[in-house]
Amino acid sequence: MARHELARFLRGRRMALRPHELGLPTSTPRRTPGLRREEVAELAHMSVDYYVRLEQARGPRPSPRILDALAGALRLTPAERSHLFRLAGTSPPPPADGAVRRVRPHVARMLERLPETGAIVTDAAYGVVAFNPLAQALFGGDLGQGTVNLARRRFLGEGRMYESSSTEEFGHIVVARLRRAADRYPHDAQLATLLAELHTGSEEFRWLWESRPVHAPGYRTKPLDHPTAGSLRLSCDVLLVPEDDQEVVLITADPGSPSARTLRRLAAMV
Repeated sequence: MARHELARFLRGRRMALRPHELGLPTSTPRRTPGLRREEVAELAHMSVDYYVRLEQARGPRPSPRILDALAGALRLTPAERSHLFRLAGTSPPPPADGAVRRVRPHVARMLERLPETGAIVTDAAYGVVAFNPLAQALFGGDLGQGTVNLARRRFLGEGRMYESSSTEEFGHIVVARLRRAADRYPHDAQLATLLAELHTGSEEFRWLWESRPVHAPGYRTKPLDHPTAGSLRLSCDVLLVPEDDQEVVLITADPGSPSARTLRRLAAMV
């Protein structure tokens, strides 16, 4: 918990607010701009003493409920809310309505600027929410249908799935992420349906689920057996979109390698 940074952040946001914007009386003279500490505490439904201690870097670590209340009282943007939670040493709770299944425009535009890099965006349940043409050439035309889920591909064989030596590793990665999603989005109906299908249709998935694998997103290599391009050795780098709990997978090959030349040829064809 970054107590002093948290205290400065709270003071700065409190002083940036104007009482009339929140429907508070403005007839009484104010010695400093912004809201009074008492007003923030009232808006956040907490004791004045507790809020004062937070601003003085003397308070205990606030709970997620307290942080959410402060974010509402101070009218924080989503980015500011996430920053508040990070300063308190706590992960922001997910949206109440489930996993985000849309892609932000700036993320979609980024995919278009990567002509010799395959790129896929997946949601918290491994649904493909965006991709570029090279990724479609690598992983199958059915990506364009808009209903591809990589967990279903991996464990239920839905759609085109090119077998490679990384298949077993990817299974652990998928289950680890789905377990995180199940914890974060307990009321997501689409996720519940997906998990039920995987439990029913795959003994391997059931075994991995009970083993509780742990995986952190990052770099890995992926051998791929493509039906027309042949054997490829690809590099996968994962970029996080934390505000939407999404991952951008960038697929490249070592410069000058046969796989890089193949990617260049595929990119020229799409």
